Amino acid sequence: MTIRRLLAAAAALGACQASLAAEAPTALAAPATLPGKGLAEHPFLYCGEYEHNADQQTLHLVRNGVEVWRHEIKFRVMRDGRPDIQELGDCSLLSNGNVIFTTRFGATEIAPDKTVVWQYFGPSGTEIHSLQPLGLDRVLLAQNGNPAQLLLIDKKQNKVERTFNVPVGKPEQVHGQLRRARLTKAGTYLIAHMDMNQVTEYDEGGKVLWSVEVESPWGAVRLRNGHTLVSSNKGFVREFDPAGAVVWSFTRADAAQAGYDLRNVQEVSRLDNGNTVVTNWVAGSARPAQWPATVQVLEVTPDKRIVWALREWSAPNLGPATSIQLLDQPGLVENGDLQR
Repeated sequence: MTIRRLLAAAAALGACQASLAAEAPTALAAPATLPGKGLAEHPFLYCGEYEHNADQQTLHLVRNGVEVWRHEIKFRVMRDGRPDIQELGDCSLLSNGNVIFTTRFGATEIAPDKTVVWQYFGPSGTEIHSLQPLGLDRVLLAQNGNPAQLLLIDKKQNKVERTFNVPVGKPEQVHGQLRRARLTKAGTYLIAHMDMNQVTEYDEGGKVLWSVEVESPWGAVRLRNGHTLVSSNKGFVREFDPAGAVVWSFTRADAAQAGYDLRNVQEVSRLDNGNTVVTNWVAGSARPAQWPATVQVLEVTPDKRIVWALREWSAPNLGPATSIQLLDQPGLVENGDLQR
């Protein structure tokens, strides 16, 4: 019975993943020789969700081409008295060396020695897939639920300072509601409404300031030039200007021209050199035996040349790709300096 219930939970989790799989390309491909220096191209923190062929979900810290640290959480857990699964959806390395990450049912911060220094567990019926550190003492969480909310939390006091209700398309279908939510430098909230097919910016009072339609958006990043970079489960990235016009994009067709299979684009970030980095999540549209044929991360130039492709499914096995923080970019993640 336990196995049946676990499979049922996984099936519920994969309801949106099934539709994505149906629409994703059927071929799995990547060039035999990849551009860039593999693990040595950038130092990075990496995590991914739904590595369902493993008992653990793993965060990886890579420096100088070598995995120097890792942390594992259980994949299969009990929640509300029944079997369920955890996910690593959003992870960041802070300037004090701590790592903070979401687990689907909450969020955790650990020291380099893996001591838990802060933890939050969402109420029954909620999920958390987005976390933004705000300084070293506060954090912004996006909590899917009915209602869905943004939570501003003081970690030192372990106190919720503010809640901010946000609309969703399907209040009873929690998993597919929100993905990345970010507090911008202007003090506004930029949210990827996955189940509403839109990215929306709100002021502190909840007033809509800006919005664009995007099918199944995952990540939304306000760039320094005022544009907004958006990733989608449907396998594309679009950059919008303030008027809502698309000024740059990278699609499955663009990737295919270079010989790459692009599935679900989850995290997207803009580097200081103008290149764009995307994670290529394949766990919802391909069997584990097929994963090693794909790349997990791509770095793309403004003229759409792929200059770095990462494919690491053994020694170390990075697993499916959801979140990556490149550690050679100037600034501090907790100060909002990175365009991710």
